[in-house]
Amino acid sequence: MVNSFERVKARRAGEMVDRPPNFNIYMAYGAHAIGEPLSRYYLDHRVLCDANAYLIEDRDVDIAQAISDPYREAADFGADVVFPEDGLPVCTTPLLASPSDLARLIPPDPATGRRMSDRLAAVSLMHERYDGEVPVMGWVEGALAEAADLRGVGNVLMDLYDNPEFLRDLLEVCAEVEIAFARAQVEAGADIVGLGDAVASQISPRMYRTWALPYEQRIFAAVHEMGALARLHICGDTSRILGDMATSGADIVDIDWIVPMGDAAAAFEAGGAAVCGNVDPVAVLMQGTPEDVFAETQRCMTLGGPRSFSAAGCEIPDGTPRANLDAQLRALREFGAS
Repeated sequence: MVNSFERVKARRAGEMVDRPPNFNIYMAYGAHAIGEPLSRYYLDHRVLCDANAYLIEDRDVDIAQAISDPYREAADFGADVVFPEDGLPVCTTPLLASPSDLARLIPPDPATGRRMSDRLAAVSLMHERYDGEVPVMGWVEGALAEAADLRGVGNVLMDLYDNPEFLRDLLEVCAEVEIAFARAQVEAGADIVGLGDAVASQISPRMYRTWALPYEQRIFAAVHEMGALARLHICGDTSRILGDMATSGADIVDIDWIVPMGDAAAAFEAGGAAVCGNVDPVAVLMQGTPEDVFAETQRCMTLGGPRSFSAAGCEIPDGTPRANLDAQLRALREFGAS
């Protein structure tokens, strides 16, 4: 019987596997499944690792993932991030209220930043537990996403027009921090580094090619230089930029439920990337019937082709019925056997 590491390797190569890999992203669901509040999942790498251990054993997830919230880098830059006991973290005030604040911005060191080093500890512990058995995935923010975390999404979108020189300088700082963070995670044992750039779905294709894609390419080039794989995750409707995303250098590209799976698979195949997705996490996985989930999972894998990975379009919602997640796994097993 193949293990998850072997399954992922074979599927990327387009080879026959017992089932397509399950690359669902679990965060809140995983924390609550082991009886922990979200704040501990975000702030204590041991809790994050224990949640992943449960998901790997009980939910047949094929990846150990150090993804949590988007504020690790921002917090170590000095942003004021609040962690409710069992709620989502909130950045209360943008660290860069004015472009002039950039001169005072001190790039954090991943090894000493409190929250970045906690992710490194998670990757290291996962590597110790799963080396060669389950691939370990680290995580960084895209440069544009990190700029939005530091500046506020609305301010960054205005900066595209009003302060382009400032924004370019900020993106350079962000990109270098993310490159250093990615390298440190690979050194700690990450086999894959995921990159989240959600704000990139909110801008035009031309702007994506100018303000997001070049930095994704630089970060992924650094990941590849370290010998790891790269995974790109952009929430939302990315239909207009599929061809551009294919040039990012990502080995695996997530697509949200809004994006036609077949279109994405065709766009990514030329660049060698495997498409990952894209069951609707709410309308189907959380609110649908097991029969809905089974049919949609198999439909996505059929459209995705022989190198596709299975996942919801984004994070598995907390409270998703176990019967529906069982149906997703059953669909993958029967699909692999067909």
